[in-house]
Amino acid sequence: MNYEAIAVWSQVISSVLFIGVLIWLFQRFLLPVVMSAQRAKNDEIATAERHRDEAKAKAEALHAEIRAAESDAHAIAERTAIQATRERGEALEEAKEAGERLLVTAGGELARRRLEARDALRAEMLEKALGVAQTKARARVDARVDGKLVERLAATLDRGGLN
Repeated sequence: MNYEAIAVWSQVISSVLFIGVLIWLFQRFLLPVVMSAQRAKNDEIATAERHRDEAKAKAEALHAEIRAAESDAHAIAERTAIQATRERGEALEEAKEAGERLLVTAGGELARRRLEARDALRAEMLEKALGVAQTKARARVDARVDGKLVERLAATLDRGGLN
């Protein structure tokens, strides 16, 4: 018998058996661990992708809200400017009307004060004229002229005050 061939075949069979045992051990013990690690990693990746997609959706919703808020702010600014312009115009109109009323009132007051001043001036001028007339009359009228004036007055009164 050929011991050399038996040794070679023994080596081949032991190698095949060793590889078979290694494959069996790999499938029995190592492959389940690798597969569970792979499943865990796949689950982790799927969870991360789901969170990423949710974050993207939230970001898009927030961007839409920001655009809506900016649009609202722009609309508010426009309405505020329009309202401020309108209120300014109303305030100017009210001030103009109040000023015109004050001018009319002041004009009436001025006319009334002019009349009062004219009447006061007239009264003052009359008093001064009467004072001057009395002074001059005393200087010009003596007892004889005074008697004539009294007689004329009496005659006028007798006729009933008619000239």
